[in-house]
Amino acid sequence: MKFRQHHRRLVGVLLAILPLSLSIASPAARADTLSVAVAANLQFVFSTLQTTFEQKSGHRLQPSFNSSGRLATQIQLGAPFDVFLSADMGFPQQLYQAGFTTGAPVSYARGVLVLWSLKPLDLRQWQTSLSAPTVKRIAIANPTIAPYGREALRTLDFYGLRTALEPKLVYAESISQANQYIYSQAVDAGFTSKSVVLSAAMQGQGSWIEVPAAAYQPIAQGVVMTRYGEKTHPLAARQFHDFLLSPAAQAILARDGYLSP
Repeated sequence: MKFRQHHRRLVGVLLAILPLSLSIASPAARADTLSVAVAANLQFVFSTLQTTFEQKSGHRLQPSFNSSGRLATQIQLGAPFDVFLSADMGFPQQLYQAGFTTGAPVSYARGVLVLWSLKPLDLRQWQTSLSAPTVKRIAIANPTIAPYGREALRTLDFYGLRTALEPKLVYAESISQANQYIYSQAVDAGFTSKSVVLSAAMQGQGSWIEVPAAAYQPIAQGVVMTRYGEKTHPLAARQFHDFLLSPAAQAILARDGYLSP
């Protein structure tokens, strides 16, 4: 009889402890993996953002890099992205108006346009240098789907160079591909994001110069949480969305050449 009573007491204690142990283990059990659509200009800085967020939250990020326009199209076609980091406000605004996001885009950074070359060009007089007959090819991201490409064309229009330089322009599918053209010296020079030339991977490679801000429209970059993210990982997706606006993320972006929103 005593054995049975002791057994019942032991079972009761274990049943009382079990919910507590489950509650302690639950944060790890709730860790999510977010699928994030990331504009190609962020390819270098994103790894630092990712590491910082993962350490703080316990969640994991799975980024997919491409031009903002292509990523927006993929989301419209049902791609399972939880959060979209665009290189502009226009593409996420279109998604919001079409009902694909939980809210209007919020700017998390402003990009800076630069001209970059690994050839022996004098970029201090870059308008003259690009017009020289020795310069044959100039990389630019596809302006219809890549905001940095669009603003690069606007820059050429501002200086009245577009018509003269059009035969030299090599259109890349994204700013990432434009960077490859520049780095491999498949082109003489190209327009890209300041964050690329300041990255640890590319710092000190070739020469670069900032394009005067008056020559192009401000490159406000927007983030949105998708309807898919709201359904599948609502808390984690909201955490990452808000993290991008936090002092920690803003400091990382600033170190890589981005301006505050």
